[in-house]
Amino acid sequence: MSTNRTIHRGARLALAAAITVAAALTAPVSQAAPATDGKPSPGAPGLGDPLFPLDGNGGYRVDRYYLDFDWQAPKTPFEAATTIRATSTQALSRFNLDFAGNTLHAVTVNGSKAGASREGDELTVTPKTPIRKGSSFTVRVTYTADPGQTRHRDDAIEDYGWIPTPDGTVVYPQPNGARMIFPADDHPSRRAPITFRISTPSDRTAVANGKLVSRVEVPGDRVRWTYDSEQPLSTQLVQLAVGKFRLIDSEGPGGLPLRDVVPEALVEPTAKYRKLTPYHVKWLEERLGPYPFNRYGVLVGDTDLGVALETQTLSLVPKADLLGTKVDAERNLVHELTHQWFGNSVALESWSDLWVSEGHARFYERLYSEAGGGDSFEAAMKTAYAAHDQWRKDFGAPAEPTEPNLFKRMRYDGSALVLYALREQVGDATFQRIERAWVSGFQGRTASTRDFVDLASKVAGEDLEGFLRPWLYGSKTPPMPGHPDWVVDPVT
Repeated sequence: MSTNRTIHRGARLALAAAITVAAALTAPVSQAAPATDGKPSPGAPGLGDPLFPLDGNGGYRVDRYYLDFDWQAPKTPFEAATTIRATSTQALSRFNLDFAGNTLHAVTVNGSKAGASREGDELTVTPKTPIRKGSSFTVRVTYTADPGQTRHRDDAIEDYGWIPTPDGTVVYPQPNGARMIFPADDHPSRRAPITFRISTPSDRTAVANGKLVSRVEVPGDRVRWTYDSEQPLSTQLVQLAVGKFRLIDSEGPGGLPLRDVVPEALVEPTAKYRKLTPYHVKWLEERLGPYPFNRYGVLVGDTDLGVALETQTLSLVPKADLLGTKVDAERNLVHELTHQWFGNSVALESWSDLWVSEGHARFYERLYSEAGGGDSFEAAMKTAYAAHDQWRKDFGAPAEPTEPNLFKRMRYDGSALVLYALREQVGDATFQRIERAWVSGFQGRTASTRDFVDLASKVAGEDLEGFLRPWLYGSKTPPMPGHPDWVVDPVT
């Protein structure tokens, strides 16, 4: 997220060898241990994330989501169904889904009516027959979806959930708003592929993550759009939008399919900056290695939303970001594209690991911007250094956020500063090797702060925990390597 205003690709998508890493520095994301005697027991209602303990669920693994939406009109409730194909990881007497705010109709498990109760954002499902450990099972939830439903945070996120547009909707699921869209295992460490089947009036276009599989006219002057995410994704990275869009196809480096989704009135006004995507991809690939997915594109949001979002393979970028200066537009475009490597391909193990994702996106955004006429990268980091003790007091250390301060300044410039300090400590060549090893070694997986420290140490050939721990967890900002003149401002 930025706070500034199946085509096979061969070796480019090959997975690197897995890297052996230790347990997390931060509190682990865990689920309740299953009963050892195989007796059915309830799945945990949450994963125990330090910031959102009830997010995600225990006792099963989602193998695929199928979302069926009968979209009608802006801000108008419509009928919806979510089918979840899952595998139990313990013998289950009941299990939970994260689900918020929509009118629930019915729940079935393996075709039989199941018991269902709701408390807060937790939907507890009791199947007619307990589920054996290791079994595949199917859950179907029917409900009325409300595309006007949003929630609000007092940090960079602002409003999230369903975000209305003049002729449709986009979705903004970060951090845990996917449950307003569909029942889910809603935590960034829990990834699964998604099939989207969206019915719309014939004068509207539906888009979603991944590949357009089919467009079929159906009775009632309507069209059914089917998309396949192709790769697994975290629920916070889901995108599903409806509107009077034009789909604009082009090609990036190595034949990478590019697809922009643009409201009709904004096609020409945003074209100049959207056309820079191939160059942005090339610039990042030179530093990070191959782009990690099958396709990419920009969804132009016709909203007053003040932030962009790295929804997987289709970044949501507010129109204001593309109607201003070239420097500001490119900062946001590069930021969200960088997230496809950091946060999307390599997913967060816990919300405390957000610094890895947002810090890298801000690091490369500012590095690119300097070359393109923006502010000096070093000057920006010096400014961040001066404010770092104050940010630590107000927002928590980079890897120790609190829930209300999760998306505050420390996770952006404050976390980019940690990476800048690491580069100064180990040198640019070693830093680049660390970056490439991270995105290749953990491609398609989740990873933690502990993993990052261990990997950096392994690549650098020295134990970097003593260097990185104070930067990530300390109450005081350490000296900046190579810059003895940099001074931290007094805390007020």
